[in-house]
Amino acid sequence: QVQLVETGGGLVQAGDSLTLSCAASNGAFSNYAVGWFRQSPGKEREFVGAIYWSTSSTLYADSVKGRFTISRDATENTVFLQMATLKPEDTAVYHCAARLGTPFSSEYTYPYWGLGTLVTVSS
Repeated sequence: QVQLVETGGGLVQAGDSLTLSCAASNGAFSNYAVGWFRQSPGKEREFVGAIYWSTSSTLYADSVKGRFTISRDATENTVFLQMATLKPEDTAVYHCAARLGTPFSSEYTYPYWGLGTLVTVSS
């Protein structure tokens, strides 16, 4: 079973950049896809992007394409979500999640979840 821990959230201003990390605390991400999801108050959780560990291939939601980048570091067994040109509407709790196999945008295909880290973007 994969246990995930997100770090890196905080309060930033619009236009700033921020990088979130997702670490597997009890194993490696081999053969897993790691996805990032976010949930704003009063809204449903939405897909942000995902990476397939084995190939580093990525998938992004249209709302963040060109601003957010997902990468991985095999030595640290960590996946990163680099967020640039942040907007107030990016304010949310960001979760990482893992599933065996290739990335999917549906949250229901990810059985393993972290508790999330809050990102607040002020205008």
